[in-house]
Amino acid sequence: MHRHSRHLLGTLATLAITASLHAQAAPNEQTRAVADGGISVAGWAGAVDANEAKSGMTIANAKFASEGKGFHVTTGPASTYWNTKTPAKGDFTVKATFTEPKFQNLNDHPHPYGIVIGANGMDGAAGSALYCAAYGTGTFIFRGFAPAPFQLGGRRATAHDAVHKAAGVGQPVTQEIAISVKGDRVECSINGTVVAGYSKAEVIGEGKLKSTDGFVGLRFGHNTEVMVTGFTISK
Repeated sequence: MHRHSRHLLGTLATLAITASLHAQAAPNEQTRAVADGGISVAGWAGAVDANEAKSGMTIANAKFASEGKGFHVTTGPASTYWNTKTPAKGDFTVKATFTEPKFQNLNDHPHPYGIVIGANGMDGAAGSALYCAAYGTGTFIFRGFAPAPFQLGGRRATAHDAVHKAAGVGQPVTQEIAISVKGDRVECSINGTVVAGYSKAEVIGEGKLKSTDGFVGLRFGHNTEVMVTGFTISK
């Protein structure tokens, strides 16, 4: 009887572990192509992530359009957009307000969106850029690609009280995100609070940014719908 009980408990434990592993691997949604996609805002360009391009996706499979005084962005493949007319150099701050009208509207798990700086060579395979992006779960990421991704603060998103949380799936959530370059420091602020900062030596170099100088813009994970307002560059 005891032997049978131990066997049963062992079997249940194995099933529980297996179920847990499946749950951790569950987010496996496919990237969707957005109908009538492409960039319709003058002075902006964009590119999809390398893994998206390998699967046949292009920037035409995401949509970047004007709406009101801002932009309406729908992805599609994970995409980076940059303003080709206003590169930023030296000390500067780039910021914008991002509103996800319906949290996880197009996806089965949260995806980030945020600010991009130091975009150089983005029209080729050796492009590099740095971005800070927020999730509607109260977390953020600060990382880059050059062209392979490089991590700042670890691979996983970091929780911070300054990052707003959606009340639930289908509910709105808004984040004001900024990246500032001041002297030797590069900092990300979300909703008025600095959530992370690094020296230039930590973000520039082999396998990282070419420079913090470069084009600036916006970054979106795949299958995401976001309204962007107040995109500004200041000294």
